[in-house]
Amino acid sequence: MSKLIPDGVVARERYHVHPQTLRRWDKNSALEFPPPIYVNNRRYRDAAALDAWDRKNSREAATRRAGLTPPSSPEATAE
Repeated sequence: MSKLIPDGVVARERYHVHPQTLRRWDKNSALEFPPPIYVNNRRYRDAAALDAWDRKNSREAATRRAGLTPPSSPEATAE
């Protein structure tokens, strides 16, 4: 079984954001942020899924910074 991390810990210690930010990320399907897992009405995240999401996003960001590929969505270019 994978390690589950409480949402509050994910927000505070892993991403340094307010817990509400995780809920906004959940609503934005384009981010593909790992969904919450509910245990006794408490929200947790799968550590392995978060690790994979971090790897994917850091690789894509580095590729965009290097100018090797355009942003994946039109919304990303709109400012």
